[in-house]
Amino acid sequence: MKVLFVSSGNSKNGISSIVKAQGDSLYKKGISIEYFTIQGKGISGYFKNIFILHSYLKKHHFDLIHAHYSLSGICAALSGARPLVVSLMGSDVHQSKILALIIRFFSKYVWKSTIVKSEEMKKKLGLKNVYIVPNGVDFEKFEPIEKEIAQKKVNFNPKKKNVIFVANPSRIEKNYSLAFNAVNLLNDNNVILHTVYDLPHAEIVNYMYAADVLLLTSLWEGSPNVIKEAMVCNCPIVTVPVGDVKDVIRNTSGCFISSYDTKDLSEKLGKSLTLSNRTNGRNSIIEMGLDAKTVAANILNIYSKALSE
Repeated sequence: MKVLFVSSGNSKNGISSIVKAQGDSLYKKGISIEYFTIQGKGISGYFKNIFILHSYLKKHHFDLIHAHYSLSGICAALSGARPLVVSLMGSDVHQSKILALIIRFFSKYVWKSTIVKSEEMKKKLGLKNVYIVPNGVDFEKFEPIEKEIAQKKVNFNPKKKNVIFVANPSRIEKNYSLAFNAVNLLNDNNVILHTVYDLPHAEIVNYMYAADVLLLTSLWEGSPNVIKEAMVCNCPIVTVPVGDVKDVIRNTSGCFISSYDTKDLSEKLGKSLTLSNRTNGRNSIIEMGLDAKTVAANILNIYSKALSE
């Protein structure tokens, strides 16, 4: 099977690491994957790519096109991509009312299949006949590393308590100010908050093995991969109840859910920093079927149905 992935190519490292990871997992299943990245932001940026993608599809044959993010899905549909599977991302749930209506229209009448990351996304977008498939984690990229070795790689002081915030703090939806204020409220000079972003994925893995706690304070998410990746590294987690995190961490000791209240978040963070052991997150991810191999098999089933209907 030959599949074309259509997605944004506007990030610093080009194609999203999440999209690339899913492509890699399907490639390991024997699927031929090619990538078409959209250059340009906003509706006007995506609109310009309709004609470029249309020309590309006329020159190349694919059994199926898989677009990632709503605007990529709309662009691909208008370019004549068929059959078309579309994965909606966490940011899709906070589009304008007009774009939300357009998403529902395309999902119902144009796209062959629609994938969302969580039940919450399905409800917020008002969609019905969709597949819920969270992103998986490729265990091969998370070979266990001793904490002391990882800390040397990322230059963490082992005598301090190192908290990581894995997102660009300038992105409003990541809600960095809440994380910053919660750490400050601890009033403990031994606790250091590190922002980790715009790095190759392999380096971010080192930070997860080196950290004492991962902190997530996002205003919205779909099924945040950073939580699952931290779990694979057995890294303790303190997170707000966003996306599907409650379901993902529910059976993992050393992981805490906080409200968006600064005091509550600070208290949970302080509690997590007293832990003497790592978590059992890696086993939890396997038990929930959130490893990349299992998720890839689920995606392949969706492809097969789309091609047979």
